[in-house]
Amino acid sequence: MSEEIEETAGDGDRVGSVSASRYAAIVAELRKLVETASRIQFAIGDYALEVEPMREYGGSEKSEAPFTVRESLFRLAEDIGVSYSMVNQTRWTASRWPEERRVTGVSYTVHRILAGIADEEERFEAILTPPAGKSRWSPDEANRRAGRQVVKPVTPQEKVSAIHTLAKDEKVAATVTGDLLKRPTVVAQVKPEDRVKAVTALAREDAVAAAIAPDILRRPDVVAKVAPADRVKAVQELTQDESVAAEVTTGLLRRPDVAFKAMGDDTARHQVNHAQVERGRQAREDFEENSPLAPAIRGIDRSVEFLDLVTACHAFVAASGRVVPGLRDRQLSDDERVLVHENVARVRATLDWIETAVDTGKVDVDGELARLLQGE
Repeated sequence: MSEEIEETAGDGDRVGSVSASRYAAIVAELRKLVETASRIQFAIGDYALEVEPMREYGGSEKSEAPFTVRESLFRLAEDIGVSYSMVNQTRWTASRWPEERRVTGVSYTVHRILAGIADEEERFEAILTPPAGKSRWSPDEANRRAGRQVVKPVTPQEKVSAIHTLAKDEKVAATVTGDLLKRPTVVAQVKPEDRVKAVTALAREDAVAAAIAPDILRRPDVVAKVAPADRVKAVQELTQDESVAAEVTTGLLRRPDVAFKAMGDDTARHQVNHAQVERGRQAREDFEENSPLAPAIRGIDRSVEFLDLVTACHAFVAASGRVVPGLRDRQLSDDERVLVHENVARVRATLDWIETAVDTGKVDVDGELARLLQGE
């Protein structure tokens, strides 16, 4: 009967369906059988070594012998009625444990696991030194000593390794990941850089990225942390649609500081001027096609300047009628109001100038009017 079991189990304790004393007796008998089984497995390994000694890579296994190592071991396995993998494994384990280094009372399984320790002296020392607090080696303790995964993980790192092993299957990994991401306390402990990688991976699908992006862009604190160059790229991508670009541009040009900086770009200023000319042309065509005054004007011996002037007035009125209603319930800033009043003053001066030119034919501009028209 095992002394250590007797010491830790009282008379009233039970293990499964048996009493502690009966359990101790079972363990004692099974240990004898395990020891016998270990001797058998080592014997198979020793005989396999005799048939095919361990060779260095590129040695005799590369010769023109009548049988290769694998063929010899396979034949041996078939002749004794066991698997090739068992013969091959016991052969290797026996090669790692010379007979004088094998420890009685330690199972073949533990010998096989500790055989993975590369350094020979370290290996021979390890099997003689069970883990602290243990009287004998167990397979899991041997796996820990050899740096291999245990069957029953205890430490956090062992549990992580076990999860990684189970999650090698992509479907299992996807299910586990989805469940873990639903736990805020778990997500909060993930490193920021790993969260970024996770979000990036999850957002590779266009539909997912499109669903996430609006929520992120609605968070000013997040957007503020984005590098200016990346914000520019984002806006460029978002405004590829012309209707979106037009709406965004209109809103931006209503901001005096933005409009001022934009007009500092020669290309942008040229495009704005070109757009104004094109809009005037379209307004003139619209006037000629749809205005009730168009038939009467067609009967007048008119000059190009006359048509341009009438079209400009019509375009101004039309544009004002379209833009001004958009100011409903909008409170302009002081700078915006000042800018609008300055432009209104220029418009009034221009209208007075037009009336003078029409009535008198004089188109001279005095210095004050010239400065006003130039925005000085």
